[in-house]
Amino acid sequence: MSTRGPGRLRPPVSDRDHAQGPRDAPVTLVEYGDYECPYCARAHPIVKDLQRRLGRSMCFVFRNFPLTEMHPYAFHAAEAAESVGAHAGESAFWRMHDLMYEHQQDSERSLDDEHLVWYAKQAGADARRVAEDLLDDAFADRVKEDFLSGVRSGVNGTPTFFINGERYDGPWYDVGAFEEVLREAAAGGRVLR
Repeated sequence: MSTRGPGRLRPPVSDRDHAQGPRDAPVTLVEYGDYECPYCARAHPIVKDLQRRLGRSMCFVFRNFPLTEMHPYAFHAAEAAESVGAHAGESAFWRMHDLMYEHQQDSERSLDDEHLVWYAKQAGADARRVAEDLLDDAFADRVKEDFLSGVRSGVNGTPTFFINGERYDGPWYDVGAFEEVLREAAAGGRVLR
């Protein structure tokens, strides 16, 4: 199958990506997400459930796709997560990722810079350093790289999922159906659209 058309992940998953689970797992689930998107917040516990259900047979990768025209805090949220990951490590990145989704609906300002710095501290990062990175847009290029890879892969909304490099347009909100497709892909089957 060609990797040039829309619906294929470009570029493929690499060491540059944030990943949970074995990188050589039989199934890799990539999410393009926006920390301010309510649908992504709804998908977050579903992905967590899938990670529990599939265990070490699944690698989960997250890429930033902030929809800034609709979500004014999304870009800085993505930058904050990248800052935390760069300075405090991959496990801190994932704690930050989880905190932002878990608190997204707390208030209409739950992803402003003040809250992002507080989440960064809770995730184990140096809050002052993250605040400086936000002021300097230190991780803007990293977020833009993810976004542009999403555009090249045919992403036009969030969340968008790819299973083993192929776009999945099925019912992600139905954990049972989603799990079935992931298990089929792990067994070497083609991703259903």
